Amino acid sequence: MIDPRYLILADHDFGIMTSKTANAVIRYQPSRVVAVLDRQLAGQTSQEVLGFGGDIPVVGSVREGLALGANSVLIGIAPQGGQLPDEWRGWLVEALQGGCDIVSGLHSFLNDDPLLAATARQHGRTILDARRPPADLPVASGLAKDVDALVVLTVGTDCNVGKMTAQLQLVQQLNARGLRTRFVATGQTGIMIEGWGIAVDAVVADFIAGATEQLVLRGAAGADVMLVEGQGSINHPGYSGVTVGLLHGACPDAMILCHQPTREFLGDYRTASWVKIPPLAEYIRLYESIGSAVYPTRVIGIALNTFDLDERAARAACAVAAQETGLPATDPVRFDPSPLVDAIVAAEDAKRRSRAAALS
Repeated sequence: MIDPRYLILADHDFGIMTSKTANAVIRYQPSRVVAVLDRQLAGQTSQEVLGFGGDIPVVGSVREGLALGANSVLIGIAPQGGQLPDEWRGWLVEALQGGCDIVSGLHSFLNDDPLLAATARQHGRTILDARRPPADLPVASGLAKDVDALVVLTVGTDCNVGKMTAQLQLVQQLNARGLRTRFVATGQTGIMIEGWGIAVDAVVADFIAGATEQLVLRGAAGADVMLVEGQGSINHPGYSGVTVGLLHGACPDAMILCHQPTREFLGDYRTASWVKIPPLAEYIRLYESIGSAVYPTRVIGIALNTFDLDERAARAACAVAAQETGLPATDPVRFDPSPLVDAIVAAEDAKRRSRAAALS
């Protein structure tokens, strides 16, 4: 839709670690957000809850959001399994009847819900299921390795450690350095921000790498650098399949490893955990080994998520990560992202020189 004005639904889950979609839209498109719906936090502001977002209000009902001028409802959380909370169905009917479109990144497609689809048709509204993959996706065939642009994939030690956010922080500086840079969205939140992409975790397993390859080929047109959004973690018991599909489909020239220093176990921000996060050096070995089995790749920098540390501890964590890995390390949201930008600029220059030499 043109000029969306979002009421973001994040009921009982609006928070720094629990509402990834809401938080990213608030951080990168704040002018489009009129309010967040969370009954527990109603009366507060985004700034008070997240530490950013200014005076975007938290409200307790759809009615309040409509009164503030919302013309679109955005599902702002990604619950495990990606299903629509039962109570929200009635809220979405109310929003459609009140003149809103709906943008959803859930695994359960709202266009397939008979009541919601019929209500949308009746009131001339649209429902966008951002996670619905395109038809006729290919099996990967290695075409991504042949693009001229430098392909940089973010990889992680866990889910929700800042793989998308790290790259979005780098785009502006890379463009300012004269490198035409594109962010390639592979998840529903990135699609909502960038306006295109494929949510690869909704793709049938055989075609995850092919979907990623297709995104790289599309993004390469007119680009010097492509920042491909990573998903999951190579050792995540639930999501490693998506991680490997991205790794092999993108054929990245370089990777940035993302990590939250205070996190000791996979998924410990949400549920009881049982897989301990190994040292960063072990992740570097795993990602480089498994990635290079298809196409040579290397980790060139470390992006930390230090939101839950004070500044002194955060800077110390960056220093420790740099010392342990021998790579530039920073929190690109909190501190200067230049160390990672410098690494990407150097990698792009090396690839360009190598290709020129091969053609001479």
